[in-house]
Amino acid sequence: MSGRREPAESAGPGRRRPARERILRAAARRFYQEGVTATGIDTITAEAGVAKMSLYNNFSSKADLVRAYLDDRHEDWLVRYRERVGPEPDPRDGVLAVFDTYIDGADSPPTGGFRGCGLLNAAAEMPAGHEGRAQVRGQKEEVERMIADHVTALLPGRPDTARATARQIAFLLEGAMVRSGLEGDGRCLRDARAMAERLLDRA
Repeated sequence: MSGRREPAESAGPGRRRPARERILRAAARRFYQEGVTATGIDTITAEAGVAKMSLYNNFSSKADLVRAYLDDRHEDWLVRYRERVGPEPDPRDGVLAVFDTYIDGADSPPTGGFRGCGLLNAAAEMPAGHEGRAQVRGQKEEVERMIADHVTALLPGRPDTARATARQIAFLLEGAMVRSGLEGDGRCLRDARAMAERLLDRA
């Protein structure tokens, strides 16, 4: 990340987290619950308990902070997914675990409730051609590649069927995420998981 960082503080018992971590956590809460555009720097620094200069010592701009937020949110999802499936997942289980990881987030939302995919929510606020939209697109494509790799392993020697099935599942997932965000719970994701399971069984 661009921008000079403050010296890290100890995160041990009784000590505060480093300023950068506090800023990023505060931004993540506010961006998710209130939106990127509606959340100002003053709101973030007040919640993080840091001076405005501290924010700019760690992030060169609000746009830089938004980029860090998107990367951090995606990486958090990947970590939770890998913890769920382990190092060598069964291909079928690997596909369904993608849904399960999103369902976990819907079932244990942050304070303020579940609003769907934070990446898609942020991208929806950005104009066409914005670098943030390209960033989110790349993150979504990574998840789709993960699904495709699992489906390809499940259907050896059938690349066309595997490709088409993976695409269907990826679109099913993203559509369910949007609906789940609107409804504020994971029911649509659970329905989509069951549909994906039937697709895999038929394939």
